[in-house]
Amino acid sequence: MILLSLLLIVTALTIMGFVLWKRKALGLPRGQLISADSEKWSRCERELFSPHYRLVGRPDYLFQEKGGFIPVEVKSSLSPHSPYRSHVLQLVAYCLLVEEVTGFAPPYGVIAYKDRRFSVNYTPTLKAELLRILEEMRETLVSGSEPGVRESQKCLNCGYRRICFG
Repeated sequence: MILLSLLLIVTALTIMGFVLWKRKALGLPRGQLISADSEKWSRCERELFSPHYRLVGRPDYLFQEKGGFIPVEVKSSLSPHSPYRSHVLQLVAYCLLVEEVTGFAPPYGVIAYKDRRFSVNYTPTLKAELLRILEEMRETLVSGSEPGVRESQKCLNCGYRRICFG
């Protein structure tokens, strides 16, 4: 009986150690996991939606810390020297959605690349930039004009290619 108890304790400690190692390897913050959008974890129960901003999205992970909810966006690539602007704005969009849904602005969000993570403060400046870009996108949709193409190679795999090129 004692041997079985020791075996169960060792097994539990091994599993707990693996989970902590995996969390650190992914660059995830401490705190309780609220929801996850990954095939390795259970899917988020629902997307976050803001009727005010007409915005919907689902972060890969959502953690609850003392300071509130922290969105985490996991990228499958190695990290650049600094996070790509598009990744930062995607994370800021998740911060905005968390703020709208919970009533509390997250102090920051996390972008986790394969080899490192970046903590991005949710600032009024980033929020204003996101809102300006969302407005530009809405104006483009309403006007029916095509957005300018900066990198035509990206058009090859774009989901909206048929809209632009017929």
